[in-house]
Amino acid sequence: MATLEESFPRGGTRKAHKSEKAFQQSVEQDNLFDITTEEESTKRKKSQKGPAKTKKLKIEKRENIKLVKEKFEILTVETLCEGMRILGCVKEVSDLELVISLPNGLKGFVQVTEICDAYTKKLNEQVAQEEPLKDLVRLPELFSPGMLVRCVVSSVGITEKGKKSVKLSLNPRNVNGVLSAEALKPGMLLTGTVSSLEDHGYLVDIGVSGNRAFLPLQKAQEDTRQKNKGAKLKVGQYLNCVVEEVKSSGGVVSLSVGHSEVSTAIATEEQNWTLNNLLPGLVVKGQVQKVTPFGLTVNFLSYFTGLVDFMHLEPKKTGTYFSNQAVRACILFIHPRTRAVRLSLRPVFLQPGRPLTRLSCQHLGAVLDDLPVHGFFNKAGATFKLKDGALAYARFSHLSNSKNVFKPEIFKPGNTHKCRIIDYSPMDELALLSLRTSIIEAQYLSYHDTKPGAVVKGTVLTIKPYGMLVKVGEQIRGLVPPMHLADILMKNPEKKYSVGDEVKCRVLVCDPEAKKLMMTLKKTLVESRLPAITCYADAKPGLQTHGFILRVKDCGCIVKFYNDVQGLVPKHELSAEYIPAPETVFYPGQVMKVVVLNCEPAKERMLLSFKLLSDPEAKKEREGGSQKKRRAVHVGQLVDVKVVEKTEDGLEVAVLPHSIPGFLPIPHLSDHVPNGPLLYHWLQAGDTLHRVLCLQSEGRVLLCRKPALVSAVEGGQDPKSFSEIHPGMLLMGFVKSIKDYGVFVQFPSGLSGLAPKAAMSDKFVTSTSDHFVEGQTVVAKVTNVDEEKQRMLLSLRLSDCTLGDVATTSLLLLSQCLEELQGVRSLMSNRDSVLIQTLAEMTPGMILDLEVQEVLEDGSVVFGGGPVPGLVLRASRYHRAGQEVESGQKKKAVVLNVDMLKLEVHVSLCQDLVNRKHKKLKKGSEYQATVQHLEESFAIASLVETSQLAAFSLTSHLNDTFHFDSEKLQVGQGVSLALKATQPGVTGLILAVEGPAAKRTMRQTRKESETVDEDEESDPALVVGTVKKHTLSIGDMVTGTVKSIKATHVVVTLEDGVIGCIHASNILDDVPVGTSPTSKLKVGKTVTARVIGGRDVKTYKFLPISHPRFIRTIPELSVRPSELEKDGHTALNTHSVSPSEKIKQYQAGQTVTCFLKRYNVVKKWLEVEIAPDIRGRIPLLLTSLSFKVLKHPDKKFRIGQALNATVVGPDSCKAFLCLSLIGPHKLEKGEVAMGRVVKVTPNEGLTVSFPFGKFGRASIFHVSDSYSETPLEDFVPQKIVRCCVLSTAGHVLTLSLRSSRTNPETKSKIEDPEINSIQDIEEGQLLRGYVKAVEPHGVLFSLGPSVVGLARYSHVSQYSPSKKALYSRYLPEGKLLTAKILSLNHKRSLVRLSFLPSDTGKPDVLPASIGLPLLEQEERETETEREDQKGNEVKKNQKRKEKNQKGQEEVKRLSEEKSEPRQPQVKKQGKRGRLESGSEQERVKKKQKKAGPSEEDDSGVEVYYREGEEEIEEMTVLPKEKPAKLTEVPRLQLSSGFMWDVGLDSLTPALPPRRESSDSEEDEKPHEATKKKNKKEKALEKQKAEKELSRIEEALMDPRRQPESADDFDRLVLSSPNSSILWLQYMAFHLQATEIEKARAVAERALKTISFREEQEKLNVWVALLNLENMYGSQESLTKVFERAVQYNEPLKVFLHLADIYTKSEKFQEAGELYNRMLKRFRQEKAVWIKYGSFLLGRGQASASHRVLQRALECLPQKEHVDVIARFAQLDFQLGDKERAKAIFENTLSTYPKRTDVWSVYIDMTIKHGTQKEVRDIFERVIHLSLAPKRMKFFFKRYLDYEKQHGTEKDVQAVKAKALEYVEAKSSVLED
Repeated sequence: MATLEESFPRGGTRKAHKSEKAFQQSVEQDNLFDITTEEESTKRKKSQKGPAKTKKLKIEKRENIKLVKEKFEILTVETLCEGMRILGCVKEVSDLELVISLPNGLKGFVQVTEICDAYTKKLNEQVAQEEPLKDLVRLPELFSPGMLVRCVVSSVGITEKGKKSVKLSLNPRNVNGVLSAEALKPGMLLTGTVSSLEDHGYLVDIGVSGNRAFLPLQKAQEDTRQKNKGAKLKVGQYLNCVVEEVKSSGGVVSLSVGHSEVSTAIATEEQNWTLNNLLPGLVVKGQVQKVTPFGLTVNFLSYFTGLVDFMHLEPKKTGTYFSNQAVRACILFIHPRTRAVRLSLRPVFLQPGRPLTRLSCQHLGAVLDDLPVHGFFNKAGATFKLKDGALAYARFSHLSNSKNVFKPEIFKPGNTHKCRIIDYSPMDELALLSLRTSIIEAQYLSYHDTKPGAVVKGTVLTIKPYGMLVKVGEQIRGLVPPMHLADILMKNPEKKYSVGDEVKCRVLVCDPEAKKLMMTLKKTLVESRLPAITCYADAKPGLQTHGFILRVKDCGCIVKFYNDVQGLVPKHELSAEYIPAPETVFYPGQVMKVVVLNCEPAKERMLLSFKLLSDPEAKKEREGGSQKKRRAVHVGQLVDVKVVEKTEDGLEVAVLPHSIPGFLPIPHLSDHVPNGPLLYHWLQAGDTLHRVLCLQSEGRVLLCRKPALVSAVEGGQDPKSFSEIHPGMLLMGFVKSIKDYGVFVQFPSGLSGLAPKAAMSDKFVTSTSDHFVEGQTVVAKVTNVDEEKQRMLLSLRLSDCTLGDVATTSLLLLSQCLEELQGVRSLMSNRDSVLIQTLAEMTPGMILDLEVQEVLEDGSVVFGGGPVPGLVLRASRYHRAGQEVESGQKKKAVVLNVDMLKLEVHVSLCQDLVNRKHKKLKKGSEYQATVQHLEESFAIASLVETSQLAAFSLTSHLNDTFHFDSEKLQVGQGVSLALKATQPGVTGLILAVEGPAAKRTMRQTRKESETVDEDEESDPALVVGTVKKHTLSIGDMVTGTVKSIKATHVVVTLEDGVIGCIHASNILDDVPVGTSPTSKLKVGKTVTARVIGGRDVKTYKFLPISHPRFIRTIPELSVRPSELEKDGHTALNTHSVSPSEKIKQYQAGQTVTCFLKRYNVVKKWLEVEIAPDIRGRIPLLLTSLSFKVLKHPDKKFRIGQALNATVVGPDSCKAFLCLSLIGPHKLEKGEVAMGRVVKVTPNEGLTVSFPFGKFGRASIFHVSDSYSETPLEDFVPQKIVRCCVLSTAGHVLTLSLRSSRTNPETKSKIEDPEINSIQDIEEGQLLRGYVKAVEPHGVLFSLGPSVVGLARYSHVSQYSPSKKALYSRYLPEGKLLTAKILSLNHKRSLVRLSFLPSDTGKPDVLPASIGLPLLEQEERETETEREDQKGNEVKKNQKRKEKNQKGQEEVKRLSEEKSEPRQPQVKKQGKRGRLESGSEQERVKKKQKKAGPSEEDDSGVEVYYREGEEEIEEMTVLPKEKPAKLTEVPRLQLSSGFMWDVGLDSLTPALPPRRESSDSEEDEKPHEATKKKNKKEKALEKQKAEKELSRIEEALMDPRRQPESADDFDRLVLSSPNSSILWLQYMAFHLQATEIEKARAVAERALKTISFREEQEKLNVWVALLNLENMYGSQESLTKVFERAVQYNEPLKVFLHLADIYTKSEKFQEAGELYNRMLKRFRQEKAVWIKYGSFLLGRGQASASHRVLQRALECLPQKEHVDVIARFAQLDFQLGDKERAKAIFENTLSTYPKRTDVWSVYIDMTIKHGTQKEVRDIFERVIHLSLAPKRMKFFFKRYLDYEKQHGTEKDVQAVKAKALEYVEAKSSVLED
C-alpha cells in the first residue's frame, strides 16, 4: 500500500479542511444526474451549510451548477477538433510514429512525416536513394518517453474497426503558425526543431513565416553538455527555446536553449499574447477567480480567463484554493472555436523543458474488486477511489460492455464496481480503468503478458497471403504465418478457417516493444505434452521435444523451437538409414519429434537427432547387446532384396542377407502407376533392389518399393497404433481396395482407414474406380478416429492433402518419374540385344536420318533405316507436320519419346523441332510451349522460342489422378511453362512446371483427327424403320409420304412402313445458288420417287443390289424430274471400294453445287454434301475474303443452303473433297488469300498458315504501307490476315500484308515504298527502315527484306561518343529511323547511308541530353577517309552478306547437308568457310622456301611476308564457317569438316602436311623435325606426286571413263589403291543413294587396301568415316570408330579432327568434353591449347578462353609461352576483345622486344583490325629497334608496301628516306 500511496499522492487520512469537505460533498451530490430526491439534498446542505434557502433559490442554484458542470466538462475525443493546439507527453516511440498521451486520459498519434519539414525532406531523399542517409536519425533517437510536446490536432478519424483515432502534428509550421514575425518578443518560450547545422550554430524551424531563427553553437553546447554529453544536435531534434533577441521586426531571431532560461520562462503581458496566438505549454501567473465543485476559474495575463478541471489541481492543495489566490499555471489547450483555455496547476508542468518522470503504473493489469465511484461525468467517464485514496479514471466507453446496456444510475457516488487497471495517463497522473467484462476476464491484456510456448485462444480476424491474423486480447493481435496454419502446408486456408472462428494457438515469438506476436496452429505443437524449449538453457541432452523444420540443407535439417531457438540435425542423425538428399524426404514446416544431443547456450548452438531411442529393441541394437531377433524381418524395416522369379502379379524375391522369401507386387514397384509394369517388365531374376520396405511379416513377407512410403517410414511419419493418430494428421499410404462406397487406404505400419466416396475428391465422384487404382500411392488426411472400434475416416481431397507449393510438388513427381525411367534404361542397357541397347541410349531430342517405310491409313508414318535393323519408329499424323511423304523417302526426324514396353520410338518431322535453336534460357522464367507428346503421368512440349524439348508433370499431387476431358491436354495445345532447369539433363528433357491452366491455348493449326469421319451422325428417323425388310431394287418407282425435313435430306415413309431418304441433290435438276431444295417439300406431302441406291444402316455406306444385306438397307430416292422420266435414271456408284475412289472423279478447279450441313466451330470449316455419298469441307479461310464474314460465318451461311464451290483437291484423309468458295486456292504469285498468324518473330515478321499445311512468311517491311516503331504489335497468333503472295520459291511462301497489295483498288497512300533490291533505290533518296545491327565499322540498316545499307559512324550522328556501346544503347535492333542514300555501288551491292540531321531533316539519333561532344567537319572527313581505307575486308564482307541473303535457298540446302544452322548470324556471314586446296598449300610452301631460314634471327623462327593471305589464316581459327559455292570447296582437306558431294574435278591427292599460314612459330614444328628430308628427296617426292596426280586426272577426267556404277569405282580403286580421293568419292556415291552400310564397307576396304606407308591417305579415310558416323550413325558407333582411329593413327591428329567435326555439326557439349580429354592427354602440345581457346572464343566464351591461356602457361614448357600468348592474342583479335589482344601483344613485346615473329603477327593483326594511325605507330616503333639488318630490311619492305597500298606518294617517300637513313647509320657504324 505504501507504493500505491507514493504512486497516487492524493486524499489520505489527514483531517479534511472545511472547504475541502464542501468540495467533495458537492461533487458527490452533483454527479448524480439529480437521481436523489430534493429532500435528501436539502437536508444534507442544511446540516452542512447552515440555514435553509427558499425553493426558488434551490432551483436557481441547481441551474447554475448545471451550467458550471457543462463548463468544466472533461475533454473527450468528440470535443477535439482540427486545429486545436494541445500539450501532450510522448508515451511510446517507434520508427514510424509517436504515441502521445493527452490530458484527460486521451491518446493521439504523430506520424514520422509530421515532425518538421526538414526531417520529411531527408526522409524523401533516403527513399529516393534507396539507402540510409548518414545524417538522418531515427525517431527513437530524437524523442524519448516522458518528453512534453506541443501538438496540433490534424484530424480525428475513424479506424476500420469503428474506433476513433486522433492524428497529431508536431510540425512548428502548424503549431506556431498562429504567430507572425512581428508578434515575436524577447523572453517568449517557443518550441522548434533543428532544420540544419551551420558553421556557427543551428538554424531552427520555429514555424513562423518570414522568420529565420538561429541558435548559436555556444548556447547549444551549454545545453547539450548537460543532456547529450556534448553531442551535436540532429536535424529534426525537438527543442524548447527562449527568444533572446529579435531583429528586423522579427525577421531574424536569436534563441537560447539553456536549461535555466527555459525552465524559468514565464509568459508576460509585455509579450502581447492574444487568444488567437496563445500556445499550450506556456507558464503564466494567474489569480483564482472562482472555486467550484468541478474545478477553478483562473484569471491570467490580465484579460484572459481559464479553467482548471479537478484532474489538474495540485494534489496536495486540493480543497484549499480560495478566491484571489495567486497561482502559477500551465496552459494545456485552447479550443479554437469556443476560445476556452484549459490550465493545469500540477507542479510537473510548471518547469518547461522538464520531462515527466512517471510513465506507468506498477499494478497494470490488476483486477480490483469493489472500487467505489467517486464522480460521474456525462459522456466522458467516471472517477473511482482506489484503496490508497488516489483517484482512477474510466472512460465512458469502458464503463459498460456496450452503449446499449449502459445504465447511468449504477454510477452513483459510493456504488462499488469490479474494475481492471488497463493503462496509465502520464498527463493526468491517473490510472485508467475498464469495467468491460471481456477485458476483466481477458487472459492477456498486453503483449508483455504473452510468453513463448504459452497456449492461447483467439479469434480469426483475417486471412492474408502472408498469414492469418488472430485477435488474442483487446489490444493484442498475433500473426500465424502460412507455414504454421496446419501440420502440413495449406494451399487454401480459407477453406479450413473463416473470420470469427475461435482457434487455439501456441506462442512462437513475442516482442512486446515492437508489438509483434508470432503463433502456430500446428496441432502437434499446440497439443504437445513434451517440454517446450524457449531458451538454449532449457535444452538438456536427452530431452525429447517437438519442433518444426525451418530449412532443409545438404548438411541436414535446421529445426526451430520457441523464442527463435533453433538447432541442427546433422545428416547422419536424420534417420537410421542413410539419406543422400534430405530435401526429398523432409520439407520446411514439417513437425518432428527430436532428441537433444548437445547444447552450448553461450554460443547459442544446439545439436539434435531424429533418431529417437524409444523403441527398446532399437536401443538394444544400438548398444550392441541385442540377441538374435525372433523374426528376421519386421514391419517398417528397410531391406535389400534379390529377384528370384517373375509371377503374374509381381516378383518373388529373397530378402537379403538370409534369403527369406518375400513377394513384391507390381503396383508396389513405383509411386507412379505406369512405371510399375515397366519396371516389372525389365527386371529379371538375379537383379537386386535396395531400400525395400516390409509391409507385412506375418506369414508371407509382403514388400513395397514406393519411395514416398519409404521416406515416410524413415521420417517417423508412420504411426504404429491408433493412439498415435489424431484428426488433421497427413499420412502416406496406398490404396488397398476399392469399393462402391469408397476407398480403403493402408499405411506402412499395417493400419488402414476408409476414405468415403464424398471425401475422395474435390470433384464429383461418379465411379470410385475412375479415380484410383489398387496399389496406388496416396496422401490421406485423418478426419475422424474411433479408438474403441479401431477405425478411422480419411479424406483424399486435394484441398485437404496439400503437401506444399503445387510447382514444387509437381517438379518432384516429374523428377522421380524421369529418374525411374532412367533406371529402366540402365536395366535395358545391360541386355544383350543391340536393339534394346540402342533403345536405351535413345533420348528425346536426338535427331535421326530415317527412311519412310509406310504411310498408314490414319495418316501416321512408319520409318525404317534407323540405327539398328528392326527398330520401329513412328510419326503420328500430327507429327507429319503436313508434309507429303512417300515410301523410300529420306527424312530427318527428332525423337520425342521411347515406348519401352512396346519398343517403339515416337518421332516428329516438324521442321522447327529438327532445326531447333540454341538460345540461353532463364531459370524460373515463363515460356510458351506446344505439347508434342503425352504420356500417362507427364507430357513433352517444345518451347516456342527455341523448339527445345521440355517435360512437365500432368499431375501436381499423388492424389491428382482424375481429370475431366475438358481438363486433359491434347497434342498441339499451347501451354505456359516455368523452367526449373536451363539445360536438358541425361533424359534429354528440360524440367519444367506448367503455369496456370488459364494460359493454355487451343491447338494452333488443327490437324483433322485420326478417324476418317468422326462427326458422322445418323438421323434417328432413319434408324427406326431399318428392321423391316423390303423387296425394292434400283430403278423401282415408289410412292411415299414426307415424314420429316432435315438440312440436307428428307425422310420419306414408303408403303409397308419402309423408311426412305431423298438427298438435297436429288430434288431439283437445277438448284439456284442460295436456296434450300429441301424446303420445296412439305411434311405430309405425297411424293413419287425412284430408288437409286440403298444405304447400310450400320456402316452408313451404299451397298450394291447383289449384297445380301441390301434388303435391309435404307432406300436412297430421287425426285428429280429427269430421274423420273422413263429410263432416265442413273444408279449410284455402289461398287467403289473406298470413299477416296469416289472423289477421284472430281478434278481440281471443277465447280460443284454443294449443300451446307453444318459449321464446325472447333475445326473451323463448313461441312457440305455434294451427293448422298460424297461429302466435302470448306475451310473457313476459303469461304470469303471479307473479315466480316470470317468473323460471323453463321450469319452468312444457312444450314441446307446450296453453294457453288470450286474443287481444290481431295482432303488429306482422302474421304472428303476440299472445296473453296473464293475460286481455286493455288497460292500463286500475285494471288490474294486469307491466312492465320501462327508465329510472331520480333524484328523479323510473321509466319502465316494457309489451309492444307501451306505456310508463308511476311517480313516487317511487308506488314503495312507505313512503317511503325512496333510493326508487329497488333498481331497475335490465330489472328486472320489478308495476304498477297509475292513469291512461291521454296516451301515457304513470301507474303505481303500491305493494303496496296491486298486491296490495290483502294489506291491507299504508300508512305514507305517496297524495296526488294538495290535497283529500287536512288542516290539522295530519303527512306525509312529498321536498324539491323551495330557493327565495329558502322550501323547496318535494313531498307527492305533483302537490302541492307551501311551508315559509317561519321554519318550516324553529329556527336562523337567515346564509347561505341552508346550506339548499341540508342540504336537497338528494330529501331525505326529515316536515312538518306549517300551512294550506291551496284556491282558490289553496297549502299552507303547517312542518319545525320543535316541529311534527313530528323532529330539526331543520339539525344543532346547526354551531353556528347560534337564531331567537327574536318574530323568527320578524316574519319570517313580512315574508315574507307580500312581495307576491302569490310566491303567484301558486306558484299557477301548481300549475296548470302539473296541466295538463301542454296545456303539452306548446304547447311542442311552439313547440319549447319539455317540462318547464320549476321556477324559470321561474311567469313569464308573455304580451306586451302593443294595448289594453295604448294604456293605457301614456295613462299616459305623463298624466305628461307634466318642466319642471325633473334628467335630462331622463320619469318616470311605474305600480302593477300590474311583470309587463309583467318580460316584456321574460325569454328563455324559457312560453305561457299559447291565448286569452290576442295573437300579433302579434312581439318574443318567433310562434304560428300565433292566433284572429281576439284580433288587433289594429299600432300605432306603444310605449315599453318601464321607468322608465329608454328604448331607443327616438332612433327616437321622428325620428317626432314634433303632437297633431292623432296624434289623426287614432289615429282612423283605430280606424276601420280596427272595419271589420276587422265583416268578420271576422260569423258568416256566417268564412273557411273559401283563397278566403275571398283576398277578405278584397283588402278589407284592408295588414292584416298577415289575411296572418298566411292563412299559419297553410296551415300547419295543413302546406302550407309555400303559406304561403311567401302571405308573399311579402303583402310585395308591403302598401304601402311601412306599415313595421310589413311587418315583422310578415317576422318571421312568419323564424319559418316557423326552424320548418320549413333554416338556408340562414332565412339568405336574413333577408338580404332586413335590406335592406327597419330592420336593427336584424330582427336583434333573429331573436335572439328563436333564443332561443325554444332555438338558443342561433346566438343567441349573431347577438348577436356585432350588437355589431360596432350597437355604438353600447344596446338591443343590453342585449338581449345579458338573453340571457346568462337562460342563467345571469352573469359573461359582467358582461363585456358593461364592453364596452358602452367602446363607448357617456358620456351613455348611466347608463341602460345601470341596465338591467343591473334584469336582475341579475330574473335574476341581487340583491346585485350593489343594489351597481350604489348605486354609480350615489352618483355621480348626482339621477337620479330611476334612483331610481324602484331602488324598483320593491326592492319586487319586497327586504324591506319595504329599501324603506322607500330611500324615506326619496329624500324627503330636494334635488330639484324636482314630483319630490318624485312620490316622496311613491309612498311613500304603498306604505304604503297594505303598511303600517299608523300608517305612512300618518307619510308624510303627512313630506310636510307638507317642504311647510312649502319654503314657509318661499320666504318667506325
